[in-house]
Amino acid sequence: MGDTLLDRHDALLLDLDGTVYRGAHPVPGAAEAITRAREHGVAVRFVTNNASKAPASVVTHLEDVGVPATGDEVSTSAQAGVQLLAERLRAGQKALVVGTDALAAQVADAGLEPVRTADPDVAGVIQGHSPDTAWPVLAEACLAVRAEAVWVACNEDATLPTERGQLPGNGAMVAALRAATGRAPVVAGKPQTPLLRLAADSAAASRPLVVGDRLDTDIEGAVAADMASLAVLTGVVTPAALLQAPPHQRPGYIAADMAALDAPADDSVVGPDESWHVTVDGPALVATHTRTDTATDGSAIGLLRALCGVAWRSGVTDVRAGDERAEAALAELDPTP
Repeated sequence: MGDTLLDRHDALLLDLDGTVYRGAHPVPGAAEAITRAREHGVAVRFVTNNASKAPASVVTHLEDVGVPATGDEVSTSAQAGVQLLAERLRAGQKALVVGTDALAAQVADAGLEPVRTADPDVAGVIQGHSPDTAWPVLAEACLAVRAEAVWVACNEDATLPTERGQLPGNGAMVAALRAATGRAPVVAGKPQTPLLRLAADSAAASRPLVVGDRLDTDIEGAVAADMASLAVLTGVVTPAALLQAPPHQRPGYIAADMAALDAPADDSVVGPDESWHVTVDGPALVATHTRTDTATDGSAIGLLRALCGVAWRSGVTDVRAGDERAEAALAELDPTP
């Protein structure tokens, strides 16, 4: 069988929306995979760029979707952002909060004084998502940032997924302050490394595995932090995006979902698959099946891993089938942009 991903790693740093759940609904099999990880002795950390909720609220939502969790298993970009700010200020200094009351409470817990208006004593600004952020709030932050206050953004996610669709995220508000001040913040959340390092440190992990559904946050953050990563196809990422991923957004493992965690690890490694043959033929990758027996058709996800291995080496991302079995697998994947 070979060792599993749970054998190779001592902590799972799990993205939430698109990986563990989709809004109010659990990702099928995620809760069971997390339970097996804990039984295996692998630490679990739920790592989210969402800075609007306290860890207790994240725990409540996880339990609502059938995933038991504790507060010390949650790592948020708010926690990482507050830590960055506290490292740069003295105890008791004022920090202007652009964000929720939960964020302000974490600022206070770190020994700083949270405020909502700019004055000459404001030494720092911390910015996280809040649906109540409006022009007067940004105006106060603008004054403080222009006055050379330390500016920390919990994350720069341009959009926020909701049941109504993509809405402006914290990054959109950060962009407004960038434009108004000509300055750039220190960023805590993925794809920057502070949040992932905070999560790994909290688990005392030396071999963490980042698991997520977004290349531009989860996987890019893992690459930047020199951590192993597993991309799962339960959320945002598509086969086409994986084929075209630039080097700084390429996972070491690809799987359909988190069930792969306790399967043989080599089965999820990006690269050759014994059931598929992939060659470069001019402007396209050509996939053909290598088996003649019907019992070993080869999986579509195995073909995707093989395609990515060749695409990343060659730069060729267009794909065509060389036989009927490959045609069926490609129809399942739909690797076209």
